[in-house]
Amino acid sequence: MTAGETGAGRSTDRRERRAALRAHADYTGGVYGSMLAASVVIGAGTLGSFPRAELVLLLLLTSLVFWIAHVHAELFGARLARRTPDRRVILRVCREEWPIVKAAVPPAAAIAVSPVLGLDVQGTLWLALSVAVAGQVGWSVAAAHRAGASRRLVATTATVNVLLGLVIVVVKIAVTH
Repeated sequence: MTAGETGAGRSTDRRERRAALRAHADYTGGVYGSMLAASVVIGAGTLGSFPRAELVLLLLLTSLVFWIAHVHAELFGARLARRTPDRRVILRVCREEWPIVKAAVPPAAAIAVSPVLGLDVQGTLWLALSVAVAGQVGWSVAAAHRAGASRRLVATTATVNVLLGLVIVVVKIAVTH
């Protein structure tokens, strides 16, 4: 076997491993992270005026803290009782829980671009909240689709998450009025 064939074989193995990871991806963290981001936006909105950069940092840092908490709980809550996790397991759990952080990025980006859109504080909060709820619906639909759910089940999960998003919106309205 030549060096080129060995490299191609490793490349194919890597692609196959990545495809297997995508096929078994769990989007629970994305749905949870989107709801967390919406909650942070609502909480920040009750504080009055704020610099946008602070809210962006609050969103991203809160998601990082929750990601660390989820990784810790997964590794040491469930796995430590059975055996000490090795590096491979730790990296896999970190990767599996990463959607919690990824879900905070779109609302944070919405906040960052809100001055370009001419939005005031309330407009910025509504934009970020809308993006977070849309993310929540998107993550749930992606999870159902990836799991091979029927169209009806995909529509059901989308509907449930839209309703959960509406509950979040009602909470925002109730808290700010």
